[in-house]
Amino acid sequence: MTTANINRYIEYLTESFSQLEVDVQMMNIERIAMSAHSAMENKRRIYHSSKHVFDMCKGINARQILAALFHDMVYYQIDGGFPDNAREILSPVINFEEAFITLNPIDQNNFPVKLCAEVFGFEPGQNLNVFGGLNEFLSAIVAATLLAPLLKKADLLAVVVIIEATIPFRETDESEQGFIADLSTRIKKICHDFNLFDSEASINEYIDEVLIEAITLANRDVGGFAESNHGNFLSSTWELIEESNTPLSAVSFYTIQDYRGSLLRMERFLSGLKANQIFHRYSNSPSKEKLSQMHLTAGKNIAFSCHYLSAKIAAIAIIEALALETGGNCPVSMLLGDINCDQGKPDRAENFLPQIKNHPNLNLDLLYVLEGGRGQESKYDLTSSPLTAFVYRSLGDENMAMAFDHAKKMFNQEISCIAFLKSLNPELVSAIIEACSQIAISRAPQLQALTSTINSSH
Repeated sequence: MTTANINRYIEYLTESFSQLEVDVQMMNIERIAMSAHSAMENKRRIYHSSKHVFDMCKGINARQILAALFHDMVYYQIDGGFPDNAREILSPVINFEEAFITLNPIDQNNFPVKLCAEVFGFEPGQNLNVFGGLNEFLSAIVAATLLAPLLKKADLLAVVVIIEATIPFRETDESEQGFIADLSTRIKKICHDFNLFDSEASINEYIDEVLIEAITLANRDVGGFAESNHGNFLSSTWELIEESNTPLSAVSFYTIQDYRGSLLRMERFLSGLKANQIFHRYSNSPSKEKLSQMHLTAGKNIAFSCHYLSAKIAAIAIIEALALETGGNCPVSMLLGDINCDQGKPDRAENFLPQIKNHPNLNLDLLYVLEGGRGQESKYDLTSSPLTAFVYRSLGDENMAMAFDHAKKMFNQEISCIAFLKSLNPELVSAIIEACSQIAISRAPQLQALTSTINSSH
């Protein structure tokens, strides 16, 4: 038996208010729970969902729980705007001008918005970026607006600070400089401005306490990067790819270039990500040794994921080149077959691929994931990668990397599709063409003719 998600929100809120010694009527708890639940259950959410929230809430204190419940409430670029039940709160705060989102002048009587702006260090008229704290800022405003009538100001400030700390992928150095030092300075100013404590020592003690809570939850928010199993980490990565690429939700309809574009964007992001931008520490939380291990694991996961994605991109580039040379971009399923089918097991191109001799230069960990699949099932894609595994077994590690480089040149129109295909092992390309010909009935003649063109110079 499992508890309904809405009731889990109610349970977490009830527990948190009790720990913070505030008496909140159940009607108010229900209202707040429904606001969070409605946003997190948006059908476009795949990773940033109620499950992610509940995973974060295990074994933490009341202020951290409240922050966790709200920290992803607004995800502007995924949801396509504000959550319906937060629109009234947020619409007066933000101004939309062409491609820019800016912060409106702040009503000094609107304490929640004023508090959030000071914690985040945002100024009226400032352009707000979806990758620079916009979602966390707007989520904090919703949280502060709903919680301000209920919490002590020190606890409300703590919740907002913890949400601010979940802005991901910021740099700090070993002395905790960077965003943590800036955040600490802003907290101290707010404590003085609102006379929250009666001594400097109390303020400093409060800052230490809140920042440890904040960094602990922020590290948990990106905890998947410290996952020891590459397949499980890739599952989270895949949920993010699917969540941030709306066309992929149209299973059996998304095109080859839709799919390739989503993989390429994630590969570019991960290849530019540094491990020390992911996890952070404040005071001795976590310890230097623990942080070092987290950074090491994150670095390995990033490198493995880039390796995996580059292989996937190189393989789908072959299919893209075949499509463009035989009629143009089309649904992936036209050349490779459906992922699933109501009438039974669908025909797939990989079912028609021959046995192939293994290249001696293979990364067995990568091959294991390509063939065995990522850690969790995907709604919109095969969990395993049989076509990529076939290409990888044929080319080997170094040649696969070269194929990826050539594929990027093809995407940028620096080389032609034919030139890309001719750069590959002709037996490999011929085998893939033959397999796709068994699926793509409308393009089978053109595909067969393409074999001669590609082999003409070999």
